[in-house]
Amino acid sequence: MSDEPHLRHQGERSPVVVRDVCRIDPVILQSRRHQDVSGPDGVGQGRPDSGRPDRAEATRLREQIAELTEDLQRVKAEYDNYRKRVRRDRLAIGEIAVVNVLNGLLPVLDVVEEARRQGDDIGAAAILFDVLEERLAALGLRTVGAAGEPFDPHTHEAIVYRTSGTGHEAVCTEVLRHGYRVGDHLLRPAQVAVAGPAPAAT
Repeated sequence: MSDEPHLRHQGERSPVVVRDVCRIDPVILQSRRHQDVSGPDGVGQGRPDSGRPDRAEATRLREQIAELTEDLQRVKAEYDNYRKRVRRDRLAIGEIAVVNVLNGLLPVLDVVEEARRQGDDIGAAAILFDVLEERLAALGLRTVGAAGEPFDPHTHEAIVYRTSGTGHEAVCTEVLRHGYRVGDHLLRPAQVAVAGPAPAAT
């Protein structure tokens, strides 16, 4: 009788203990560290994933992205304006350099014009004059003043004025010295003879 408990104890199987070494929940596939092991009733309950940003955090991130985007657009606009300004300044500097060179050549053009007035239209001098005018035109030099065009005080300088009863506006009848311009720069006005209505009596 005294050995019965001992024999029954030896015949029983030892309980199997399963140790979960996996720390990933097989149902929700998340780390068990983000779950409560015990709830109010002692049963394990899942808690929200603390790694996922909440609504306030998402709103803050959207505002930050919008602010950075606005800063980037402002910097891009400033850079575009800077490039345009640099390009405009370079063109202006180049045009000023051309104007300065052509201003120094205007006396040469006056000699050419006077020689032609005296009938020197043949020979080496005439060829030189033609080449000079062609090269200066390639630099943007344009002649101002022509007989028959309306008088414009912005581009013409009236040296002689004759009264004419045939028209109601002043007209250039003769160019005494041509004017020149480069682009929007008027190097000098043309000196002209003008015919027009009699000045109003004062």
